[in-house]
Amino acid sequence: QVQLVESGGGLVQAGGSLRLSCAASGTIFSGDVMGWYRQAPGKQRELVATITSSGNMNYADSVKGRFAISRDNAKDTVYLQMNSLKPEDTAVYYCHYQAIGRLWTRSWGQGTQVTVSS
Repeated sequence: QVQLVESGGGLVQAGGSLRLSCAASGTIFSGDVMGWYRQAPGKQRELVATITSSGNMNYADSVKGRFAISRDNAKDTVYLQMNSLKPEDTAVYYCHYQAIGRLWTRSWGQGTQVTVSS
């Protein structure tokens, strides 16, 4: 099992920036993918960005050019730099972990609230 601890959420004005962090602990596999999903009130959880242990990244179209995902493999930590935030980015952001090819390793963080005021 992998435990994920998120930090960095908060309240920011539109156009501002926030940086989320997620530290993983437990059974970490050498080939894995970490990332961020979000869920706004009344909506389904959606992918924001993911990054594999080898550095391959994937972004939702809605955040391309504004958000940047990165990771520190030595610290088993993934980051999400969010710039030019919009009110529609308001959601609970969840950290995600899965070893590649091992669906049973899928884990979620507790979530961190991001609120963007207009």
